[in-house]
Amino acid sequence: MLVYIMRHGQAEMMAATDALRPLTQQGCTESVMMARWLAPQISKLDCILCSPYLRAQQTLKAIEPYLPQAEYFEELPLLTPSGNVTAVVNHLFQLAQQGTRHVLIVSHLPLVGYLVGELCPSEGAPIFATSGIACVEIDDEYQGQLHYLHAPHSLNAQ
Repeated sequence: MLVYIMRHGQAEMMAATDALRPLTQQGCTESVMMARWLAPQISKLDCILCSPYLRAQQTLKAIEPYLPQAEYFEELPLLTPSGNVTAVVNHLFQLAQQGTRHVLIVSHLPLVGYLVGELCPSEGAPIFATSGIACVEIDDEYQGQLHYLHAPHSLNAQ
């Protein structure tokens, strides 16, 4: 299974609640830049899992036109900043058992870092820049290997 883990784009600092913080224009622009970079690497998306928070939903809306259409979408309450990483990993493993092979997750710090750390223990929990994307390959024994972690600033440096 290939799992693409994306942190939402840059968000406004102020809102009525954390869940309602919208993307900034820069957040939208950088997310689209990352989607355009990622698109040639993804031939198929079986499933998209997204946080219910506004900034993650807006990130997904901004990037969807550039990526293959997913067969399945799930707004997953577990994908909030303080979500339960073990429950998310178990959900991924259940999807793998059902034959899912290509998953995009759009979520938040610190969860995205903890997710990489849980799937790839030798990597630790990396810090994701906003709009950052990691690719983790999970083998048949549910061991993960981090292929990359890129962010808008690292693409500009290439």
